[in-house]
Amino acid sequence: MPGMWSRAAALAADTPPQRHKAVDFLRAASITAVVLGHWLMAAIWVDADGTHASHLLALSPWTQWLTWAFQVMPVFFFVGGYANGVSWDSALRTNQSYRDWLYGRIGRLCRPVFPLLLFWAAAAWIARAAGVPAEIIRIASITALVPTWFLAVYFLVVILAPLAHAAWRRFGMATFWAPAAVAAVLDLLFFGAGVREPGWANYFFIWIAVHQLGFAWRAGRFSARGMALAWCLTGLAALIAMTEFGPWPRSLVGVPGEEISNTTPPHLPLLPLAAFQFGAVMLIENRLRRWLKRPAPWTTAVLLNGTIMTLFLWHSGSMMLSYGLSIWLGGIGLGLFPGSAIWWAMRPLWVLIFLAMTMIFLSLFARLERGSRASASAPHPARMICGLLVGGAGIAQLAMFGIGGDGPGGLRLIPLLLALGGMITALAPGPARTSH
Repeated sequence: MPGMWSRAAALAADTPPQRHKAVDFLRAASITAVVLGHWLMAAIWVDADGTHASHLLALSPWTQWLTWAFQVMPVFFFVGGYANGVSWDSALRTNQSYRDWLYGRIGRLCRPVFPLLLFWAAAAWIARAAGVPAEIIRIASITALVPTWFLAVYFLVVILAPLAHAAWRRFGMATFWAPAAVAAVLDLLFFGAGVREPGWANYFFIWIAVHQLGFAWRAGRFSARGMALAWCLTGLAALIAMTEFGPWPRSLVGVPGEEISNTTPPHLPLLPLAAFQFGAVMLIENRLRRWLKRPAPWTTAVLLNGTIMTLFLWHSGSMMLSYGLSIWLGGIGLGLFPGSAIWWAMRPLWVLIFLAMTMIFLSLFARLERGSRASASAPHPARMICGLLVGGAGIAQLAMFGIGGDGPGGLRLIPLLLALGGMITALAPGPARTSH
């Protein structure tokens, strides 16, 4: 850890003065909040009847209010929009091709996923051979791989980012309201007519709408305090109205056992949540930028950003491995019923245990996050796009249904091969290009 801090401090000291440090900080902060939320809400305990696995949101319904603080994926997506806008504008200024730009963006997204999928494929195969029930393998692998869901969406967002940016420059906020309107129609069909299948398209329409807010942020469209406050208050009011008087549940993440989830597929409450968070960021932006001029907070942001994908991808698996080790040791530390006062008092200790386990994987795999550089051998854009779409489809299946199944070795082999093969196709260098 001291070595990581030293490297981060050196990078922080070399930061160009024009860099918008708040963007980097908010990316790290949003993912860290999601990680902490997952670590707090998992509910596994051991009693005389054996080992039980549930979720705090189901056992203690009052905790569903906490999801309003910990569901910060909208921040990640509009921060991504800001960063994609900066990156694409830089590519245009330097005459960098879409081919090289895309290749430079996808490496950090894809490479950290390979060891995660291979590790859990091996773990599922070994567990099945050792006689572990298939249902336990399924639950454990779903929990470990569910953080990868956003990649299936974000691959498409990155592919379309230059087109989305061009649309923003021509049509402005219409590029937010148009997909938001489509999402509203799909939710009307979902809840009003019982037509649910088209609702899965809201994985795209809701998150691309949120992504467009990043372009609005960069353009300074709503930086005035009054406008920012309007976004914040209107979003909060709409969110309260929707979840109190509409068909949408209060929890802003899925609750095991409940038929309707605001995230699977995404539903309209995520848009007022995004509006509230967007307005809040606009309100604190200047203070945040001043605070990040200090060495310690900016170095922390640099350190987290250098390992954020690895942290996000491995945090749930590290939690399951920690619980599994405890169960193997006779249930040590798991004798408390989730939600009790003493259970909450012990939660910080468990968070430290999960962090220690995650640090093992950070030390092994964080180096894979070093971004791909534009290369004379970058593959053709069509190959990268096809690979990302196929890989995203496989990842989505694994995140939703787990890696254990009825295939060879007890694995769900087809989605695993789609995920791995698609990303390899996207990343594998193409033939060298010659200059004329």
